[in-house]
Amino acid sequence: MSDQLWTAVDAYLTSELAPADEALAAAEQDSARAGLPPIAVAANQGKFLHLLARIQGARRVLEIGTLGGYSAIWLARALPEDGRLISLEFSPEHAEVATRNLARAGLDKITQVRVGAALDLLPVLAAEQPEPFDLVFIDADKVNNAPYVEWALKLTRPGSLIVVDNVVRGGQVADPDSEDPSVLGTRAVVRLVAEHPRLEATALQTVGTKGYDGFLLARVRD
Repeated sequence: MSDQLWTAVDAYLTSELAPADEALAAAEQDSARAGLPPIAVAANQGKFLHLLARIQGARRVLEIGTLGGYSAIWLARALPEDGRLISLEFSPEHAEVATRNLARAGLDKITQVRVGAALDLLPVLAAEQPEPFDLVFIDADKVNNAPYVEWALKLTRPGSLIVVDNVVRGGQVADPDSEDPSVLGTRAVVRLVAEHPRLEATALQTVGTKGYDGFLLARVRD
């Protein structure tokens, strides 16, 4: 099966089930114009995150890795009027683009982009003693995936969902001899989740416009 076929299927399913609107299209265009890497989730993946948040009845969402705000738009649109999404972004330039995109989508009142290294920002967030997050989406540097999940556990509640993106790495995650830091970080988070008594999880492989990858979905045990 070819990449071209994967892309064609994605295009069909997206046109039927997750068509772009003005705010989403503008977010993609502004991110490209600003020179952001084209690594945001695909439209059907964004819709999947949106539905997860809706099914979860999420009021509070934490995102680690904002990029241009495309996935944040999908997630924030799932929240009620009194909901809150906090997204952590390392790059000030990326955060500026994301903030503009969220404002254009009419989501600036329920979203906040915080700038800095996530492992510096997460202790500050925890010290604020926020309400537990109902869903955490992790889509940042893969080397620190395991520490991000550990922090997510401190900031969630029983029944919360934790989603880790890009865990298949084009199949490299199955290679125990890989020396790629992103693969090592991914294998570390899979092992952490597999062994953690407070988590039950699975992972799925995906193909499409973003190539061959996958995500991990974990639920915090009751």
